[in-house]
Amino acid sequence: MSFMTEFREFAVRGNVIDLAVGVIIGAAFGKIVDSLVKDIVMPLVNALLGGSVDFTNKYLVLSGTVPDGAPLDAAQKAGVVLAWGNFVTILINFVLLAFVIFWMVKVVNRVRRQLEAEKPAEPPAPPPEDVALLREIRDELKRR
Repeated sequence: MSFMTEFREFAVRGNVIDLAVGVIIGAAFGKIVDSLVKDIVMPLVNALLGGSVDFTNKYLVLSGTVPDGAPLDAAQKAGVVLAWGNFVTILINFVLLAFVIFWMVKVVNRVRRQLEAEKPAEPPAPPPEDVALLREIRDELKRR
């Protein structure tokens, strides 16, 4: 089998295509969660804490001369900074993403259980031919 033929068979397998679709949807979903945290959650946290909290620009200067109140990108150019606020924002993104995925899986499992419960029970499969033949022989021997 040639390399290209083997590669084509690998690339068009259902699992590979499913994985590619999952990665693409996951990337789009990640952008939605990023927007949710940045545009909705963090402003609400800011409002609840008096409007003075902006995690994205919270950092600790480790070395260098960074002017007070400088935004994170300017501080990173002026010195070495520990950007803990960015980490907190990404951590909130992760927690929200995990929470949403948990609920999605929970709903899918509930729907799947309901569909399985509604499905009519299938009649038992007939026994294999050899088992049926052995039963007939047994029954005939009992009658004699």
